[in-house]
Amino acid sequence: MSANIPFDSPSRRQRPLDVDKRLAAPIRIRRLIWKLAIATLALMAVGSATRVMNAGLACPDWPLCYGQIVPSQQMNLQVFLEWFHRMDASLIGLMSIWLAGQAWWCRRDVPAWLPGATLGAVCLIVVQGALGGLTVTELLRFDIVTAHLGTALAFLLTLLVMGLGLTPYQALGTAGKLPMMGAIATGLVYLQCLLGALVGSRWAAHQCLGGAQLCQVMDSHLIGVVPPTIAILALLLMAWRTPALHPWLRRLTLLIGTLLSVQIVLGIATLQLHLQVEPLTVTHHTIGATLTAALTAFTVLAWRDRKATGDAAIN
Repeated sequence: MSANIPFDSPSRRQRPLDVDKRLAAPIRIRRLIWKLAIATLALMAVGSATRVMNAGLACPDWPLCYGQIVPSQQMNLQVFLEWFHRMDASLIGLMSIWLAGQAWWCRRDVPAWLPGATLGAVCLIVVQGALGGLTVTELLRFDIVTAHLGTALAFLLTLLVMGLGLTPYQALGTAGKLPMMGAIATGLVYLQCLLGALVGSRWAAHQCLGGAQLCQVMDSHLIGVVPPTIAILALLLMAWRTPALHPWLRRLTLLIGTLLSVQIVLGIATLQLHLQVEPLTVTHHTIGATLTAALTAFTVLAWRDRKATGDAAIN
């Protein structure tokens, strides 16, 4: 009977169209997530430049700037940095809401965890926006500024987990204990980024180098380099000794090792130059966030590799 149905009839076309729709939704959402992740990393770099250039209060009010959407009369480099930082953050907030809407609208065509994860990302954006406002109204209070950066980094890592969770990945089942080691290294680097934010928000490096004040805060960041460095080196050694490691994981280990080396060199150079070269300081902050992101990517993919092995054993 099916042979009598015309090739271009609705009954024949419906099934392929439905399949295409199911496949298109995760791809579309994944692309949006990657765009958001790139925009968030760029926003963090702009935020670092805003702090380093002492432009955090260039706009004295919030959410507007000098009571305007575009303060054309007051515009200079510092005002532009703070204004652009706010505009970029607003755009990312709107994109995050759009992402959550897409995930919930297509919830039958995407993994069950995705809608809830996008809602969590929106909650982080709401917290981040509130902290952004408080940094202005509370005159750059150091704990709020530190929490502001920590939330931004948590949002970036959340995007990475979602994006990698939607990315097709052919597991080889060779990851072993790498997911646990990756999670430890990621957590330690995240804490080190928070210590760096604390040093920056209190201007501890400038005060210690200039007047021997707040040296304990700066020393905590310098000493804090040791645990995450050891954890990363242990992770790289374990990965190097793992036979038949997935090529993606192998490439990520090369990236992680490179970022770690660059970050250490930048940290030493920044300290030796007494934080007087602003682009160097901004790059140091951005590489730190990128290293955390790379470690997160490694951990997620290694976990997927190990999970696939466990699922295969159960079946």
